[in-house]
Amino acid sequence: QVQLVESGGGLVQAGGSLRLSCAASGSIPSIYAMGWYRQAPGKQRELVARFTSGGSTNYADSVKGRFTISRDSAKNTVLLQMNSLKPEDTAVYYCNLASPYGTAWGQGTQVTVSS
Repeated sequence: QVQLVESGGGLVQAGGSLRLSCAASGSIPSIYAMGWYRQAPGKQRELVARFTSGGSTNYADSVKGRFTISRDSAKNTVLLQMNSLKPEDTAVYYCNLASPYGTAWGQGTQVTVSS
């Protein structure tokens, strides 16, 4: 079983920056995709950015050029650097790890961007 622990959310003014961190532990498979999703009130959960199992990255169009995903494979950690934040980025951000054996979610961390 995989456990994901997120940190780094908070309140920031529009134009500011935040960095989210997600650390994976437990029975981590050798092949997996890992990244970040978010869910705003009244909306569906959506992909923000992720590493695919092949190592490439996917970004939502709404965050391209502003958010950067990176990872420390030795520490099984994925980071999300969020710059030029907008009020519409306000959401609960969830870390996700997906493999042929199943999917794990973190508990979520709140990001609030004030205008």
